[in-house]
Amino acid sequence: MTTEPLKQIHLAAHFPGVNNTTVWSDPAAGSHIDFDSFAHFARTAERAKFDFLFLAEGLRLREQGGRIYDLDVVGRPDTFTVLAALAAVTDRLGLTGTINSTFNEPYEVARQFASLDHLSDGRAAWNVVTSWDAFTGENFRRGGFLPREERYSRAREFLATAHELFDSWDGSEIVADAASGTFLRDARAGAFAHKGPQFDIEGRFNVPRSPQGRPVVFQAGDSDEGREFAASDADAIFSRYGTLDEGRAFYADVKRRLAKYGRTHDQLKILPAATFVLGDTDAEAREAAHAVRRLQVSGQTAIKYLEHVWNRDLSGYDPDGPLPAIDPVTGENTIALGRASVRRFRDPLETARRWRALAEAKNLSIRELVIATTSGQTFVGSAATVAEQIDTLVQADAADGFILVPHITPGGLDTFADTVVPLLQERGVFRSEYEGTTLRDHLGLAVPQVPSGRRPAAS
Repeated sequence: MTTEPLKQIHLAAHFPGVNNTTVWSDPAAGSHIDFDSFAHFARTAERAKFDFLFLAEGLRLREQGGRIYDLDVVGRPDTFTVLAALAAVTDRLGLTGTINSTFNEPYEVARQFASLDHLSDGRAAWNVVTSWDAFTGENFRRGGFLPREERYSRAREFLATAHELFDSWDGSEIVADAASGTFLRDARAGAFAHKGPQFDIEGRFNVPRSPQGRPVVFQAGDSDEGREFAASDADAIFSRYGTLDEGRAFYADVKRRLAKYGRTHDQLKILPAATFVLGDTDAEAREAAHAVRRLQVSGQTAIKYLEHVWNRDLSGYDPDGPLPAIDPVTGENTIALGRASVRRFRDPLETARRWRALAEAKNLSIRELVIATTSGQTFVGSAATVAEQIDTLVQADAADGFILVPHITPGGLDTFADTVVPLLQERGVFRSEYEGTTLRDHLGLAVPQVPSGRRPAAS
């Protein structure tokens, strides 16, 4: 009787920001902008042999009533600047950054990622995202926003154009032969020409082919368009499904889409984001998790979050009191500009009905309701319990691994690295040492080949 080999778990670390995951008021919390915070976090992830570090990016601080509030983080520095600096203080850890395809240009982004891949010796990755709202667009010269179908069309062409730029060098052009005085074998190196609905560009790409050929491409999107985009073009997809049933359903749906693009299951990794709270015992961890949620959802946060659904000023309500008896205001204008909740709560009247029923059934205050209905911790327990939970989900094809989001920055990953990782290594499901040098090596992804005839003919 033969048994299937154990799946190897992929682990990554998300430096938290642009949300209220981080408990900034904890005495152990540090800066979100000092480089020492990023360096500490990255070194811990590399010490634990994680695949990569991930930085999200928010292009505008969210606000309500024209004021920034505690559902956002102020002071997040530029992604490329941070990742380039981290390349100098790490050796193997992948460096993943979120860069928007709606308000950037392919040439600029391709040049930055190719440069990062060179500086890091092949550890760069790009999380391709779109921007859906005019609120964010106000920060940019184009302003406005793109309808859903147009933003995904732009994203697909943006990525395809960036690939053409990466592939305008095949890696064999530079010979640098001092004896003959020949530096380039091919004087057409870097030549590109792209004409399409979104971009019409032609010229020379000025960064030679990087160690990975192209950066690893990540995508985050739960819509049908997002899943299809990931299946066609991404190397990995971020998911929000961290439970067994939902995770397996999402995993099966996205993986089955690969065949139509001539791809196999191992060419796309599915990595849900996951929070965690550890304790010496499961009971201690549950108690700590409850305390963390109370800190993450302050009274002010609870009221602001409720306003996303009610779409009206609720500042006069007591967060420890009952839900408003008045109904939400419906319509196109929303108090929660730039928030994902605008999309998530498409029917605020129905959401209010469900929340009132839950609050009445469990005698919940506004704050208690928000805690109950917003994301809680994915993994809670002792190190042994959490290691088993992670391994069980991966072996059951609910995920290929997890992107861990600690609630303390920068030291919130330390205990996980010191207690959970050794248990996963003992189970034989996580590496004890890096076997390769690039992020593609860590993820088991092949280096893309330059398609024949990609560069335009010499003029």
